[in-house]
Order: sequence, then C-alpha cells, then structure tokens
Amino acid sequence: MNGDQVIGIDLGGTGIKLARFDRSGQRLAEQRIATPQPAVPGAVCMALCEAIEQLDPDHLAGVVGIGLPGPMDAAARVARVCINLPGWLDVPLADWLEPRLQRRVTLANDGNCALVGEAWLGAARGCSDVVLLTLGTGVGGGVMLNGSLFTGHHGAAAEPGLIGLNPDGPPCNSGNRGSLEQYASIAALRRLWDGDPEELNHLANAGDPQALAVWARYGRTLGVGISSLVYLFTPQRVLLGGGLAAAAVHFLPAVRAEVETRVQAVSREGLEILACQLGNGAGRLGAARLAIDRLLGKDASLQTG
Repeated sequence: MNGDQVIGIDLGGTGIKLARFDRSGQRLAEQRIATPQPAVPGAVCMALCEAIEQLDPDHLAGVVGIGLPGPMDAAARVARVCINLPGWLDVPLADWLEPRLQRRVTLANDGNCALVGEAWLGAARGCSDVVLLTLGTGVGGGVMLNGSLFTGHHGAAAEPGLIGLNPDGPPCNSGNRGSLEQYASIAALRRLWDGDPEELNHLANAGDPQALAVWARYGRTLGVGISSLVYLFTPQRVLLGGGLAAAAVHFLPAVRAEVETRVQAVSREGLEILACQLGNGAGRLGAARLAIDRLLGKDASLQTG
C-alpha cells in the first residue's frame, strides 16, 4: 500500500461520490455510483467495497475517509445515526469495511467533511472560525473554531441544520419540529414553489419576478437561522454549499440583509456570508483530508492558507 494516496467518499441518500487523491489534495481518479435503495447499512457496505476496488484496484491508497449524513462516535468508527437513511443506528461501518478493504477507515459527518475540504482548498482557506451549511435534501453542516472542527465531547456536535426556528413547524426526522432543515431544504423550497429548484434557478436567471421573489423569501428564512448561528459562534465566514447553493446569487442578498437586521454589529463584525467554492467535491476532499490527518499523522490544524 502507498501512504501517499488516500480515498475520500461522500455518502448521500441517492448517490455516493468517491475519489482518490494524493496528499496535496490533487484528484487522481473519481467515481460516482447510485446509493442502494433502500440504503440499509449492509447494502451500502457492499456497494462501497465494490466501488473502492474499482476506483483503486492496485491498492495505491492505504486509507479511506467516509462522510455520512449524521454524527459519528468520538473514535470516528461508528455511525451513531443517519436520520435520512433507513436502519442506520450505531453502525460500526469502519469495523465492517477494514477487513474487507485491507485499508484503514475513518468516518465523519458529511457537513464536517465539506467544511474541512473548503478549509483546505476552498472558501474557508486561511480562516480559523467558520460555519458551513449544506443545503440539499436535508440541511447539514459543520463548525470550525480556532482552526479545528468542533464536534463536542461525544463527537455528535455540530448539527446546525437541526436548530429550532418554529416550535409548531413541520416535523423533522430528527424528532425536532420546525428545525432550520424544514425551512431551508429542497422540500422546504418546494413548499414555497411547486416545481424543481433547478428550474426555479433558471427562471430567476432570466429575471422572472415570481422566481426572484421565491428565492428572496427562502433567503430571509435562511437568514433567521444563520443569525442564531452567528450569535453563537461569531464566525469569520458562513459558507453555503449543497445543491441549492447553485442559486446562491438569488438568495444571498436576502440572507445578508436578514443577518444585518437581526445581529448586533459587534457580533457580525468582519463577517462574510459566501457560497462554497468546491461545489459537490468538497465532501470527498474533506473526507480524504480527515483520513490523512487521523490515519497518516499529518498536523490536524485546518488552517492551510
């Protein structure tokens, strides 16, 4: 096995994105497969094994990092819960995979992976305090404080998409009601506009006033949730990623205006609210970086620029 290469994986509810990187973050090979349906742990485990062997048949990479939609245990080996995947409760995925792959494995929350990727080579480069939200099927994210991921004493922090906005709002798979996820996910956007988000983006690009109004309304609500996160963490940057961030140009002005209205000046001093730079590649890049840090002994600081 070659310690100079690493595999990063972004496991989602509908698709699994894999890539093989060198230790500088250069992508050497990539692959995407459909997530097995239903996405139960055993089926996903076997799909990962097959995809990794196809991606790296010569075993050039000795370590694997995997981002999943939910919290891990403190040792980064057990998926504690993945609320949008069936049957994922205390799944020892690293223990399952390592003997099959003959590679070392580490796990992380997918939002944390995206944040690590952006801190390494993207929009959070050079920052020490960052909040990232991924806006898609759900709303995930991560928090970096003093150049390191904030994951809490059991490894389950932070889940910024699950903070509460409305006590009487729609139920969330987490057990919460009215969470930020219920107002900023794709399903939430569809409650504002009956159609595909990509189509809504195209209409807004063409200047359609109704589409622009929908994105502005979406941005205002998102700004309410971000305001709470800014008060809590006073970050240098809030980054927005995930599929809906492709339309960030249409809703970011409303987000910024809402935060400026709701957050006192001292708490948002120097704050930038930006779209991520790495797109859908941030998660697998960050998973690879975490595998390097944890399994190959690289300095764990995320400040790289």
